[in-house]
Amino acid sequence: MTNENSSEILPAAANTSEPVEEPTESFADLLSAFERTHSHKSEPGSRQLEGTVVSVSADQVFLDIGYKAEGVLPRSAFDNNADGVKVGDSFPVSVTGRNEEHYYELSRFKVAQPRDWSALEAAFAEKLAVVGTVTGVVKGGLNVDVGVRAFMPASRSGTKDAAELEALVGTEITCRITKLDVRDEDVVVDRRVVLEEQARGLQEGRYAAMKEGDLVTGKVRSLVPYGAFVDLGGMDGLLHVSDISHSRVNKPEDVLAVGQELQVRILKIDQETKKISLGLKQLQAEPWDNAGGRFLAGQRITGTVTRLADFGAFVEIEPGLEGLIHISEMSWGKKVRHPSDILKQGDRVDAVILGIKPEERRISLGLKHALSDPWLEVQRKFPVGSQIEGPVTKLMNFGAFVQLADGIEGLVHVSEISAEKRINHPQDVLRAGQIVKAQVLAIDPEKRQIKLSMKQLIPTDIDEYIAEHKAGDLVSGRVMELSGSHVVVELGEGIRAVCHGAAPRTAGAVAVETKSEGKADLSSLSSLLSARWKGNAPAESAKPEPLSEGKIRSFRIVKLDAEGKKIEVELA
Repeated sequence: MTNENSSEILPAAANTSEPVEEPTESFADLLSAFERTHSHKSEPGSRQLEGTVVSVSADQVFLDIGYKAEGVLPRSAFDNNADGVKVGDSFPVSVTGRNEEHYYELSRFKVAQPRDWSALEAAFAEKLAVVGTVTGVVKGGLNVDVGVRAFMPASRSGTKDAAELEALVGTEITCRITKLDVRDEDVVVDRRVVLEEQARGLQEGRYAAMKEGDLVTGKVRSLVPYGAFVDLGGMDGLLHVSDISHSRVNKPEDVLAVGQELQVRILKIDQETKKISLGLKQLQAEPWDNAGGRFLAGQRITGTVTRLADFGAFVEIEPGLEGLIHISEMSWGKKVRHPSDILKQGDRVDAVILGIKPEERRISLGLKHALSDPWLEVQRKFPVGSQIEGPVTKLMNFGAFVQLADGIEGLVHVSEISAEKRINHPQDVLRAGQIVKAQVLAIDPEKRQIKLSMKQLIPTDIDEYIAEHKAGDLVSGRVMELSGSHVVVELGEGIRAVCHGAAPRTAGAVAVETKSEGKADLSSLSSLLSARWKGNAPAESAKPEPLSEGKIRSFRIVKLDAEGKKIEVELA
């Protein structure tokens, strides 16, 4: 049938040399005439056509509607996404337009084309959609020919602006009668309500066809702080920021753009709210699946600090794989109070894997383990008794911390700052950053502690006294304190010695003469003691008197301990 009609319309001229006269009608005119003469006959006043299914594709159903070109409907226009539709099935359809591939776009809405007032009244009563032709733009809307002249308000035209409104002139539209007054011949139609119903029907069909796990294609419609809304063809799905990538995404706009086309997976469909959750990272391999085979304890890695927390820093080893450097694993010697003390977001760092638990998605990292432990060389570099010099790093109530080397600090206790006066708080004499000298008193490698002393490096009267004397020297001293086992003797101002084995005071012992209230004449004692310290002491009596507090006697130096600042004597 097609061949016969084709031969009538376009006679062949392949076997003649005579020039062929060009037809006066265009191909479009001929095609239009063909469709008018071969259109499917339907009941008078009706635009409903009977369509017969000729093929079903993955997305569409093609129907023969009696025209030269076939009509097409999306699968979503049928129940169960057209799973039960087969070739030969018939459905009532209406033509709504032509697509880019020149197929007729169809609708399953029942559409009428009234020819008189009675047909209009029937369509209005049954709320049927009617076909009309836009004849012109008038104030506030459009004139539409639906068999009679009708008015369509601009707000119900389904257009966005005046340009789209003008573009409707001369076109055939589908609308619904919202007001009908036969006596006044007043008819008002609404195109927008029909478009919304068609879109809603299409959306419901597509929604019904979707299921969790499906791969769908859509375009990014908008970006929000918590994700992106993706247009799936009349309905939106939410791609949450946590489902964009295995890598941490702080802001969706860092990796996505409005209008970008994406293939995503449907993660969840909420049947009550009709909300659709989408995933993009689910299309990629899960990095934790084989992490246990690629990363081992003791392995050295390089990564980027992604974020800081009070307890440590997270480091991205590769997209989707993060490890934690705990605050205790950041420095060998320095006490880190917050990760920001030594790290910041975006830093590239070397670290060592301390442990990995893929099933828990946890990797423990050590920053300090990528460096040699400076405490291994402390005893060799800073032996006990050696002198160090360094800046004061911080002041506490109990003392001051001094840096000996990178990662190595020692403590000068408040009692070891000065020998000349009592220090209540280190800040009374020291400040952070001040360079000081100190002596190493003790080292505890296990506890990573070093005890320092500043006062040990400051010469005192006892240092000078020890430097000027030697064991065996005879000196004079005043008895300051008597006990059962030893006697404390003052050899000079602030210089005291211990006399072992001296007999305690007896009842008949005679103390130095006092001026009043049993107290010694200090001026006389000082003169006498000074004379004896200078070697001008009077000769000892033949019979030594017993020791008593305040008594001045001669002693022999037994031991001088310069390091411990101690002197031991005996009675001469």
